[in-house]
Amino acid sequence: MFITPESIHDKIEFFQEADFNALESAIQQKIDANSTLMLEVHHVSYETVQLQDRRPYVTAMVHFKQKKRKT
Repeated sequence: MFITPESIHDKIEFFQEADFNALESAIQQKIDANSTLMLEVHHVSYETVQLQDRRPYVTAMVHFKQKKRKT
């Protein structure tokens, strides 16, 4: 089985970083990479928690969907 860009309709990716700026940078890199696969961001969900040693911990889930073709 071969995977072609046309066969990818949905893709969900998870991210984790120590701060929000690093998380935003990692997500932006994936947005740029996924745009070549004709995927765009459909939904982003993120959460920030404080660890026991008071350090922040940021996670995100990004749902990519295939770009709709204009007809």
